[in-house]
Amino acid sequence: MTLANGHRHLAIPGPTNMPDEVLNALHHASVEIYGGSSEVASRECLKNLKKVFRTKSKVYIYAANGHGAWEAALTNTLSKADKVLVLSSGLFPRSWGENAEGLGIETEVLPERGGRAVDLEAVRTRLAADKGHEFKAILMAQADTATGVVNDVRGVRAALDSTGHPAMLMVDAIASLGCMEFDMDGWGVDVTVAGAQKGLMTPPGLSFTAASAKAKKAHKTAGLVTNYWNWTSRDGKEHYMWYGGTPPVQMVFALQKALRLLLAEGLENTIHRHAVLAGATRAAVDAWTSRGKLAFAISEPSERSNSVTSVLTPGDTGHRIIDYCENNLGVTVGRGIGPLDGRAIRIAHMGHVNAYNQLGTLGAIETALSALEIEHGSGGVQAAIEYIADRVK
Repeated sequence: MTLANGHRHLAIPGPTNMPDEVLNALHHASVEIYGGSSEVASRECLKNLKKVFRTKSKVYIYAANGHGAWEAALTNTLSKADKVLVLSSGLFPRSWGENAEGLGIETEVLPERGGRAVDLEAVRTRLAADKGHEFKAILMAQADTATGVVNDVRGVRAALDSTGHPAMLMVDAIASLGCMEFDMDGWGVDVTVAGAQKGLMTPPGLSFTAASAKAKKAHKTAGLVTNYWNWTSRDGKEHYMWYGGTPPVQMVFALQKALRLLLAEGLENTIHRHAVLAGATRAAVDAWTSRGKLAFAISEPSERSNSVTSVLTPGDTGHRIIDYCENNLGVTVGRGIGPLDGRAIRIAHMGHVNAYNQLGTLGAIETALSALEIEHGSGGVQAAIEYIADRVK
């Protein structure tokens, strides 16, 4: 028999669950793309994205996933044979570096510490050694969806400043924006990349770049600029030019609604909600890992992301846990990806998620551990309950 019939819950780190209001906003008739309600929605989205990014810089919307925004950031600011330093801390910053290599950009990857965040002292040392300032940009992720690590963006900016290095700081905030603190202007970020399908609670298919004055200056001499990604053409007066062609109007209406919901909750409240749900998840995993061979993918507690927790699993137990939750309990848990494929499960706590959702997800996983007779410490869900109860009086 199965207990999966009924309302299913998605607990993967993107695409995430969407509010009904966002889903309803997608049911919008096609409209005039040269002005009218579609242009009004675009202007509102661009204004509100600046609030979420915490920037006064120009923001661009792309009909593309996050990989497209990676390419937009690179092609708008760099030239072939320019050199960048990739701060490796999991699958996605490395993939961004591979994207750069494919464009003819020279990359150097700062070796990562397994199960740890970016080593800030190693960053400072490498930048100090770059006497000729060959690095034109630093590529990093604030959070890596594969490992569940969070990196110190302010610390990397401090390393750049302390060494007097002029490289642009480019940050992938795809798995962090709308989930944890991010301050583009306050932290001295030059280019921020983000996507719609995680903390911003919108369907996959929209991504964003935000460009500082320094990045816009670099754009003037960039040799990799292509027509579609081009910031200059997207600065045009006509609404359709902001999208390099026909605007994805239904997606824009959905994003408009999602941003309204996010800002109505208040960014500080949203960040706090994610922090509490992440803490509850980690409390459960702490209990489970007290026996057996389950383990956090990120060893240092302070370096664990508030958007997703990755748990290492022995043998084929990760796939078995995922299949059991999906087929018997109606909960879809994230699988390990990249080097962690088959070696981990990923528990999302990002976007349109609350305590009820998270406790249900944790209950499903603990049920799977018991039913499959995978050795683990008991009391994970109870630990999560107590964690939340202690913080929500």
